[in-house]
Amino acid sequence: MPETMLAGRLDVRTRDFAVEEVPKPSPGPGEVLVRVAAAGICLSDVHLIEGQLSPLFLAGDAVTLGHEVAGTVAELGDGVTGATVGQRVLLQAGEERDGWVHTRGVDYDGGWAEYALATVGTLVPVPDGMPLEQACIVPDAVSTPWASIVRTAGVRAGQPVGVWGIGGLGAHAVQLLRLAGAAPIVAVDPVPAARERALAFGADLALDPADDVAARVRELTGGAGLAHAFDFAGVAQVREQAVRTLERDGALVLVGLTDQPLTIRNGTQFSYFGQRVLGHYGSEPAHVQELVSLVRHGRLDLSRSISGTLPLTEAARGVEMLARKEGDPIRLVLTP
Repeated sequence: MPETMLAGRLDVRTRDFAVEEVPKPSPGPGEVLVRVAAAGICLSDVHLIEGQLSPLFLAGDAVTLGHEVAGTVAELGDGVTGATVGQRVLLQAGEERDGWVHTRGVDYDGGWAEYALATVGTLVPVPDGMPLEQACIVPDAVSTPWASIVRTAGVRAGQPVGVWGIGGLGAHAVQLLRLAGAAPIVAVDPVPAARERALAFGADLALDPADDVAARVRELTGGAGLAHAFDFAGVAQVREQAVRTLERDGALVLVGLTDQPLTIRNGTQFSYFGQRVLGHYGSEPAHVQELVSLVRHGRLDLSRSISGTLPLTEAARGVEMLARKEGDPIRLVLTP
């Protein structure tokens, strides 16, 4: 009898999700088998299950979810060098194949499972002092906002910025913008607990979107406005509000994903002030490595980021908790 394991599988035709027994994979040439210790639940996973997102490159009709994965190397495939059995690692959230980025847990099987396959080039060593529950969330929940800050927006020290949506990515954005030297940092979220979290993570001002946000921003910045307004909510009204807070040459940075149209209500003013809209998706391998280094050297603390852990068998419950924002989580983590 072949060995089996538990995995959280999504049928992309019916959107049925279930934790079920599947064959335990074996690593091929250039691959390693990782025993999964922790795997994050992301809003993208919720969107996949609900049908707002679909895989672009998936071969077949079902996929094991999970693009935020950490664990220990269990087995090496032929020809693998640079990895050792027992090594603590996190997995990059995707890789480039034939010039296109394929996302783990979307376009190929991910880490909501007892074991996950990974090409050796997608392994990132995890420092001994870093819990794997924290390490697993780096490849998206932390690296996506980091890449949006340092690559897409190019934030410089002393620039005023705003963050809309203080959830899994937005909370880290506030923390990372503080690390990057942005000042002041304005956070906007309708949930009081999220606004309190933003202040604890380093925001200078936390506002309810029902407030006169533009006026409060102008007051805080001496009338100038924001150099960068980051939308982590993926909500049309958020984007319209954020645009109104921008300074001359300011940029709206779209990180939250949505299929809703983007509306610029005062196009003449937008053009006159040379304002910009910047799309952002994911991160590059180097961003993940930078963040691990920041953690290793004590510049970044992710201990507050894990809102709870659940066994793999309760993955559907975790998805439901995130979809309903029960307890307003930053990140829920599955521990197979």
